[in-house]
Amino acid sequence: MIAVDTNVLVRLLINDPGSQSQVSAAKDLLKRAKQVYVPQIVQIKMVWVLETAYSFDKPAVITVLKHLQQTMLFVLQDEDLFDTALATFENHSADFSDYLILSGCLKNNHELFTFDKKFVRLQSVRLLDEKQL
Repeated sequence: MIAVDTNVLVRLLINDPGSQSQVSAAKDLLKRAKQVYVPQIVQIKMVWVLETAYSFDKPAVITVLKHLQQTMLFVLQDEDLFDTALATFENHSADFSDYLILSGCLKNNHELFTFDKKFVRLQSVRLLDEKQL
């Protein structure tokens, strides 16, 4: 099994016409690999790159995340956390990275505090009110 960094994973998933030599190299690597390990930080960075560099909207990002989830070639670090985060991301308005953080906290019975008013809409997330300090 090999592991890939965000830039290689994005080239595997996105046929970027401006990076054809990198796309080809990534695809050649993929052909030789039996499985590709995707670290959790790469999962997060990939979503950020798709949203910022490629202007993917949320439905397009979800499609890519589901592809990673459903393709046997990819082995996701903490797959159970990824699955929970993706399910929550589909139905709520915070970032995928927030839901990945929350999934880890819930799995380990940690209370999660934030200043993010969108994220706190979830029952499991508590708002830290700086006025109460």
